Amino acid sequence: MKRRDFLKNSTLASGVFFVPSFVKAMGNDLLTTTGFKRLVIVQLTGGNDGLNTIVPYRNDIYYKSRPSLGIDRSSLLKIDDELGFNGNLKELKELYDSGDLCVINNVGYPNPDRSHFRSTDIWQTASASNKVLNTGWIGRYLDVHGKSPHDAIEIGNSLSLAMKGKLKNGTATENARLLYRISNDPYFTKVLSHYNNQHLSEHNMGYLYQTMIDAKESASYIFEKVKVYESRMEYNKTQFGKQLKTIAQFINSGLDTQVYYAKLSGFDTHANQMGRQDRLLSNYSKAVSAFVKDLKMNNTFNDTLILTFSEFGRRVEQNAARGTDHGAANNVFVIGNQLKKPGLFNDAPNLSNLDENGDLKYEMDFRSIYANILEDWLDVSTDKILIQPAPTVKII
Repeated sequence: MKRRDFLKNSTLASGVFFVPSFVKAMGNDLLTTTGFKRLVIVQLTGGNDGLNTIVPYRNDIYYKSRPSLGIDRSSLLKIDDELGFNGNLKELKELYDSGDLCVINNVGYPNPDRSHFRSTDIWQTASASNKVLNTGWIGRYLDVHGKSPHDAIEIGNSLSLAMKGKLKNGTATENARLLYRISNDPYFTKVLSHYNNQHLSEHNMGYLYQTMIDAKESASYIFEKVKVYESRMEYNKTQFGKQLKTIAQFINSGLDTQVYYAKLSGFDTHANQMGRQDRLLSNYSKAVSAFVKDLKMNNTFNDTLILTFSEFGRRVEQNAARGTDHGAANNVFVIGNQLKKPGLFNDAPNLSNLDENGDLKYEMDFRSIYANILEDWLDVSTDKILIQPAPTVKII
């Protein structure tokens, strides 16, 4: 078989799913769900407007800067005398009230980049703004601590840079059945049968052949494990709701995966922001609430932590199109029942002390949050994972 034909036809090459390079899939479930810590990462892509998410309703600068985008006080879900949740985050406010949510304000990094692509890369690789890395922070975690191809799973048809390491990658798939069906494609079977028991070097495709073996074994494990469980929780019928329902199915079936990744897109609201962001925030809130209830119902919430971020916030001042342009610092949500400080972690944004571009100044480096999660949740050292040092915080 010619190398060109192999690459052209291989599902691996098409990007439907990705697996680590040099590990064997585990055929047996060697871990129990009790005490097995899981991290679920949710990215709000496009740059969510944090000021209209957690609203500083007592700040006159907010309303003067947003004459048509400032949210009326009466519609907010008030947190305290300064801040309130967007009214479309009713379910998230309930998590806040129950002590399962930590809101971290003013999160960012030095010398912020306002490009979607570059800022996303910075958040996903945990690099400095002037340094380009080709491995993600979860990918480097897999390089050091990964044991099987499904240690990290992204729900989708492509793999984010965050999940790519030097030696090992996460797996990307829409669901267990699709992954299993792809791995049993006749082309896969033909290739594996053709090269069975043959000596294959790195030069003559041994690398891809071994990757296919690992992928097939991992897909079989995930499918067999997951098919016995069906969620009874009702999720909102959106793509994001389906993503979280799939993750809940994976977790509640006892899959030994430590990191999951999901995305909710559409937050690049340069024009007519209010209705569009309202719908997205409602989608997020309802899906996350159902997800948490699903985990609680199955006693898996204790060992699950949910991190939500967006690549940047928006400008304080609205633009002429009743939208907002790319900004800098933003709020981050951490959801779980083992939070050191549930509720508001730090002060509201300072709207009277903006940077030269009219953006919020960051007060907490996002890599501090990563470090806390790695050290105190996943129980690993940040060495070789976080290349850019950051001050220590205690969220969990």
